[in-house]
Amino acid sequence: MSSTMATRLSDLFGNSRIIAGLLVNLLSSVCIVFINKWIYVHYGFPNMTLTLIHFVMTWLGLFICQKMDIFAPKSLRPSKILLLALSFCGFVVFTNLSLQSNTIGTYQLAKVMTTPVIIAIQTMYYRKTFSTKIKLTLVPITLGVILNSYYDVRFNLMGMIFATLGVLVTSLYQVWVGAKQHELQVNSMQLLYYQAPMSSAFLLVLVPFFEPLTGDGGIFGPWSFLALFMVLLSGVIAFLVNLSIYWIIGNTSPVTYNMFGHFKFCITLLGGYVLFQDPLSLNQGLGILCTLTGILAYTHFKLAEQEEGKSRLTQRP
Repeated sequence: MSSTMATRLSDLFGNSRIIAGLLVNLLSSVCIVFINKWIYVHYGFPNMTLTLIHFVMTWLGLFICQKMDIFAPKSLRPSKILLLALSFCGFVVFTNLSLQSNTIGTYQLAKVMTTPVIIAIQTMYYRKTFSTKIKLTLVPITLGVILNSYYDVRFNLMGMIFATLGVLVTSLYQVWVGAKQHELQVNSMQLLYYQAPMSSAFLLVLVPFFEPLTGDGGIFGPWSFLALFMVLLSGVIAFLVNLSIYWIIGNTSPVTYNMFGHFKFCITLLGGYVLFQDPLSLNQGLGILCTLTGILAYTHFKLAEQEEGKSRLTQRP
């Protein structure tokens, strides 16, 4: 198994284009967390408005990509992606609210719970089966998240409610994206091209009901040039995250993207403790270690099962 992973990694790093793609994804994924947290902590920029700006920037970026022939848009019926666009709003808004209300460590670990929830959804509603080994890896993942949350000095109930809602909606969104791509025969970029403007329209209607438009804390409030620059920068980085995820999965594999995700997970946690002086107790450290062990075991078994599946296919007469 270790030789398979070593071969995969040597092939990967032998290709400079793939290294460049991974670096863009690493920098953008880590930066988006820190910049968003910085915007919330230092400027108090409204959450839903920031999400709306991200969606608009993502759509503009995709529009430019389409004009540069990076992908070909496919005509889709709005009714087919209505639920997907709504869940996209929910997943980004709740994830950002979780980041705003929790420490970066708790925010990152809560996101990891998406894997067990996706497995539960696929088992219950899609009749998909998972091996016992895969199911057992969910024990350290969940235990680590509970340990970290329980011993988090800055624990707050609203933050945990937002994190839980974020995990549930993100899991639904990820399951639906896979199902819709298969059903409509589109790739993630073609889907996002239609989904981003529809999600922007939903938020445009909702923002005035939940957030002020003028005065302190409103989008048309007295923001400094630096605050507006940081907000626009976070929008550009949000687009780069989406683009690089699509590019990495298209040019490597979802497994490579997940393996790389563990590295980003550790860097983001460390950055949270260094940049925002998030407190870390010994029990929280044990929780993080426990979750990381579960994630690595999950990836190891998933990779082994995929290799086994491929070898069975090649051995068929």
